[in-house]
Order: sequence, then structure tokens, then C-alpha cells
Amino acid sequence: MIEQQNTHHRFENKNTTSRFLAACRRRPVDTTPVWFMRQAGRYMPEYRALRERYGLLEMMRTPELAAQVTLLPTRLGVDALILFADILLPLEALGLGLRFVPGQGPVLERPLRSPADLDRLHPVEVEESLGYVLETLRLVRRELNGSIPLIGFAGAPFTLASYAIEGGSSRHYLHTKHLMYSHPAAWDTLMTQLADITIAYLRAQVHAGAQAIQLFDSWVGALSPQDYRRYALPYTRRIFEGLADLDVPRIHFATGTAGMLPLLREAGGDVIGVDWRVDLDRAWTQIGYDRAIQGNLDPVALLAPRDVLAHHVHRILALAGGRPGHIFNLGHGVLPQTPVENVQYVVELVHAYRPVRTEPPGQKTPHLPLARTDANPRKEATEP
Repeated sequence: MIEQQNTHHRFENKNTTSRFLAACRRRPVDTTPVWFMRQAGRYMPEYRALRERYGLLEMMRTPELAAQVTLLPTRLGVDALILFADILLPLEALGLGLRFVPGQGPVLERPLRSPADLDRLHPVEVEESLGYVLETLRLVRRELNGSIPLIGFAGAPFTLASYAIEGGSSRHYLHTKHLMYSHPAAWDTLMTQLADITIAYLRAQVHAGAQAIQLFDSWVGALSPQDYRRYALPYTRRIFEGLADLDVPRIHFATGTAGMLPLLREAGGDVIGVDWRVDLDRAWTQIGYDRAIQGNLDPVALLAPRDVLAHHVHRILALAGGRPGHIFNLGHGVLPQTPVENVQYVVELVHAYRPVRTEPPGQKTPHLPLARTDANPRKEATEP
């Protein structure tokens, strides 16, 4: 087990040799970088062995164990590691009573169902309430010693609010949308509070060693574009603006959002992650080539025969066109049934691929610093 040290050393977050960090900044790389959401999880035998001995929350709250899990995918040859934690940990700090139920997933024991319920939310001091997450980051950074970049993450306000209101997973988000539509002032209060906690949490993660951050909006695809603009976008943008001075790549990932990719760009992020429900070239055109893009293999393709899997991987790489700024990933997390050797095979395919560079007529991709939050989703997008 990794040994914990009593130090709050602030790490240097620059890494001049990382192809992942270079791609986030749309700089040329020797080959496309690749990592996977949920790359440290139930599909790995080492992870399953730990879960036989420890509960999920226990693992997350124990920095030595969480660091050990975070480091597991290094043997796959991925170009970045992502912190082992859960987007719902801040909701536990708020006093909502988080637990994970086998066969059901996360459950919030004290959901928010009315404006009055917001009064019982606890104040959150990140170092005190979520310090174990920060210590995990420090342990991993020390262990990696600069070899692989480390990604921190958090949940976006809409997804966090949905869990907090529904009390767990949902198909129709009835309670969430009822509060959203019927009590707009309470909704604004909750979303602003969640955004500000997330800003503090992600800033603390960067100071603890995260070299990039990803904001997960896993449930926001339940909204129409009109509702996303009104009820979610301002609070997500508030987060990205609150992190702009940190000079680390900010990745914005959401699922089920093929119909509102320009709005995701408007909300913010240097890198926009897309799921498999949209072709990568079409998504990048909508987002704009002055943003990097991450994605977008269907996680189920990892269970396909090797020739089928290779076809899907090569197609996505071809759609990227050799343009700087593509990070290969899944359209969501690795599934528990996935063979480990298939994940490693994808890493090998991606690293071996040599693209033919294609540019739209008259388009030259600039290699610029990290993007600012832009209120106009088409302002700098040069592709018609």
C-alpha cells in the first residue's frame, strides 16, 4: 500500500513532455493521446480484489487505497490517470447522506424536495470535508514523479442537483424538473451554491496536484436546449470562469448532448468531451476548432470482436483528421464486463495510428493558449 506523508506540498502542474496535456492545448503530438473514463474499475481483477476487502466509500475515504486504485491503469499504457473518487462526494459533505447500494447504485438518504430543504445543507470547507480526496492526489503525484499527468474532476451543478433532489438515479427527473420549473429562485440558490463549492473543490484539487480537471455533466442530456441555456449553462459557465486563472486544461464532458454542442462550448472548457451518439468530425465542427475534443468510442465496442473494435477505433481517429487537439476516450465509462486486454488493445491501436492530416478549406488550426470562456459559441468557430 502507498504510504501517506503529512505534507501539503503544492505541486508544479507543468509537464512539457505530456502528449495528453499538449493535445488539450491543441499542440502537435507524436501520436493521439488516450485515456478512459472509469479506467480504474470493476473490469480490473486488482480492483475487484480490493473491493472484496473494502467498501466503495471506504476506499475513496482512505487516500492510500484510493491512490492505489488510481494508479492501476498505468500498466495499460494510457497517457493520463484520473483520480479515483466519485462526483457525489461533495453531496455527502453537504449532509445528504451518501451510500452505495448493490444493484441500485448511489443513494442520497436525505434528498432535497422543497425550497425549505435547502436550509439544512451544511457549509462545506473543502480541506476539512474533502481533504481525503486532496491527499489522494498528493500521494499519486508523488508516486508518478511526473511520468503521467493526473486529472482531477467534479460533477457539474445540474447533475449534482439532480442526484440531490431525486435521491439517486432517475429516468424522468420528475422531482428535479418540478423544483426547477416551480421554484426558480430556490433552483438558482441551489445551483449557485453547488457551483461555488465545485469551484473551491477543483481549485483545491489543482493545488494538491491535479494537472487537468474534468467537469462531468452526466445527466444534463435530460434537458432540452432551451432549458439547458436557462437552468444549467450559467452555473457551469460560472465554474469554468472560476478556474480560468489556474492555467490547467479544463475538460467539459456531458452525455446525450449531441443536439446542443454549441451550448456546451458556450458554457466553457478548453476540451469538450462528446459521447458516441454523434460523429466526432460533426461534433468538432459544431464546437469549433479552437477547442480540443475528447472521445468518443461507444463503451460497448470494447466487448466486440477485435476486428470490429479496430474498425471503430480507426474510424474515430480518421474523423479527427490528424488535427491537433484530439484526445481519444470513450463516450462514457468502461463497463464492468470489459476484457482488460481489449482496453490495452485500444491503447495500442491509438498509439500506432498515423493519421493523414486534413483541414477544411482555408482553415489553419492555431496552437493557442488555453481557451477563455466564450459567451458566443460560434464567435471563433471558423468551420461553416
